[in-house]
Amino acid sequence: MKKDIEISIAKDVYVALVHEWNEEFLSKDWNAYILNNKNSPIEMALIVSKGYDGDLKTSTMRHAIPVVSAKSYEKIEVVQEDVLQLNNEFFVTYYYDNKLYEKRFLFEKGIIKFDNLITIPLIEKDGIFAK
Repeated sequence: MKKDIEISIAKDVYVALVHEWNEEFLSKDWNAYILNNKNSPIEMALIVSKGYDGDLKTSTMRHAIPVVSAKSYEKIEVVQEDVLQLNNEFFVTYYYDNKLYEKRFLFEKGIIKFDNLITIPLIEKDGIFAK
């Protein structure tokens, strides 16, 4: 039953927006990544993303990543410049060690600024971590 399902809070798993060069479109884009800083892989990562600010909302996007290897990362999606003016939420659920984990990651509106960029570990490119 539902009451028997134990969902733990994610640890050592992060979401970051990375500002990087896109060879195909010859421009710099913001890409969302999931990072696994654990010593073992995570499985069946499900990510639901959306942008919002009051009545203004984006479409809800859903992504599935079968495996994120240990000390690794996977690209979730490209985030359009217009959407950066909104709160951007990534709700992540995954399996690790046969247990279900989840966490809500949030990029608050206005946080995505070049002054806030840091080098994202594992990816080694400039970006911003979600809270």
